[in-house]
Parts: sequence; C-alpha cells; structure tokens
Amino acid sequence: MWRVSLRDLQWRRRRFVIALLATGLVFAMSLLMSGAVAGLRNEDRRIIDLVHADAWVVAQGAAGPFTASTAVPAAASDEIAHLPGVTKADPVALLHSTARLPTVKDVNVIGYRAGGLGAPRVSRGRAIEHPGETVADTKLKLKVGQTIQLGGHALRVVGLASNVTYYFGTPTLFVSLADAQAIYFAGQPLAMAIVTRGVPSSVPAGLSVITPAQARADLARLLKSSDQTIGFLNGLLWIVAAGIIGSIVYLSVLERTRDFAVLKATGASNGSLLLGLALQAVILSALSALLAAGLARVLARGFPFAVEFTVRAHVMLLVVALSVGLLASVAGLRRAVTVDPALAFGGG
Repeated sequence: MWRVSLRDLQWRRRRFVIALLATGLVFAMSLLMSGAVAGLRNEDRRIIDLVHADAWVVAQGAAGPFTASTAVPAAASDEIAHLPGVTKADPVALLHSTARLPTVKDVNVIGYRAGGLGAPRVSRGRAIEHPGETVADTKLKLKVGQTIQLGGHALRVVGLASNVTYYFGTPTLFVSLADAQAIYFAGQPLAMAIVTRGVPSSVPAGLSVITPAQARADLARLLKSSDQTIGFLNGLLWIVAAGIIGSIVYLSVLERTRDFAVLKATGASNGSLLLGLALQAVILSALSALLAAGLARVLARGFPFAVEFTVRAHVMLLVVALSVGLLASVAGLRRAVTVDPALAFGGG
C-alpha cells in the first residue's frame, strides 16, 4: 500500500508541489512568529543581565523600573551603598524617547554613571567618560565620531554596542546620567531606579526593593498581549495547514475512487487504506516543515526586530506538522472506506 501511495504522489507531483509550497509558507509564518516571541523574550533577559544588578530599588508602589512613572532621588544611591549587604549602588535612568539621526527615530535611553552599573559592553570605540557622549546600538547604523541630537542636546557617538534592544526591537542609546537628567528631568538629580551589587536588607522610606526577575517581569508585561495574539494566530495557521493538506488528500481520494474499489476487491482492509492516506499526508507535512525552516530564515530578514529560532520551536513545528498530517488524512478516509468494491468491475 505504501508503494501505491508514493506512486500516486509521483503521478500528481504538480499538485503535490503546489500544496508543499502553500503549506510550507503557512508553517514558515508559524515558525517566524514563534521566533519573534523568543527574540522579544531574550531582549528582556539581555537588557536585565546588562545592568548586572542583584537588586533594583524603585519608588514604593511602582511595579518596576521600566513602567514606573515616579522617579527617585539619585542621591539615595549614596545612602543605599552603605547599607548592610550592599557593595555598590548606582542610579540609572530608563526612558523612551526619540532622536534625530538625522531622521527622527524611536530609541530607548539608559542614563548611568560612568564606570557604574548599567554600562554596556562596547563592541567598537569606548565607553562613556564625560557628559555629551553616547554609546549607540549598532542597529542605528551610526559611526563612532558622529554627532546626533537627543532632546535638543548634541551627543557625540564614542562607542557602539550590539544586542541592546528592547521594547519590540527598539534600539538603545546609553548616555551619562547627567545628560539624562538635563534632557528629561530639567536638570533635577533624579533617576528611575537605584541598582545595587548585593541585596539591601532595608531601604530608605518611600523606596522598595525588587529582584532582577521582577524587573524583567515588569518589562515583559508589555509582551503578554502579544504572546496571546501570536498564540491565537499560530492556531489559525495550523488550521489552515490542516485544511490545505486535507483538501489535497480528499481530492486524491475522489480521483482514485476506482483504484480504491480495486484494492478493496482484492482484499485490502480499511486499515491499509488509512495507512496509505496517512503516509501521503505525513510526507507532505514533513517536507513542508523542512521547507518552512529555510523559508522562515529568509523572511526573518524583513522583520523589524530580532527573530531567534530555537531547537524547541523546530521540534514543536515538526510535531505539529505530523499531527496536522495525520488529522488531515482523516478527511479522505471516510470517503475511501465507503467505496463499493463493485466499482472495480464497472458496477456499483
């Protein structure tokens, strides 16, 4: 029976190739969206790890440093640095803004003390040493020595850093804390959080301590609705894929009605018929999944933010593809098992 099924695919190869391309594109979109979610989650992890803090001190009642609307006194870092369990404390400003580069672009802005916590790993050039300098995300395609405008202030690019995007792939500019205060706090000595090396057992009144995991959850909360939306769309894509494969199998059954009659007349069981149909559907699904793995990487180049393909996503795609194939084969089974063997002899 398996040889008959393979011969049938060979005979209908044009239809098979069209179905393969259509299903492969659907699976590629599914894999692409899973990679986008993984990329966004890893963005959050990388930006939290970049700060390299053991604790984040924010305004009391704030959910976290990224969504807080209440600033804290930057001078509180000096008091916190002398608390038991703390070896270092630095204020940081975490903001979202626009910069003229020379066109206006959305950017994240991280203000930190030179040499303090929050400094990025520079891949080209050097770190910030004085006000008026910035380290730019490589995604902005800026050059060392170039001057940009941020909030009406001129900043000179002294270094470049990679993989420092967050908020759906928005690139980041690192500036001195003094520049961040001058641009966004009208020169007031404020910050959005105090980051510490070591965990303070207590903090001054009006402040509270959150863990790096809570800071990451604060940043990731904006992605929650995106995860749900992508999960819903993935479900729809799998239904579409099942529909494509199911229609191909069903059309094949309609065209092979007399073939099935001959097979049943010669003693073929319903189980063997199901095996043949399932083999066709599984081959189509498996090849579509392999095609999708390559196609998704091509499509990822046009995404506005990083897409990261994980081994888990590929394994899940293959499992889903095979499940979709088996489910789709049921579409033609009912028709196949009701074929009257008398058709093989011109009756029925």
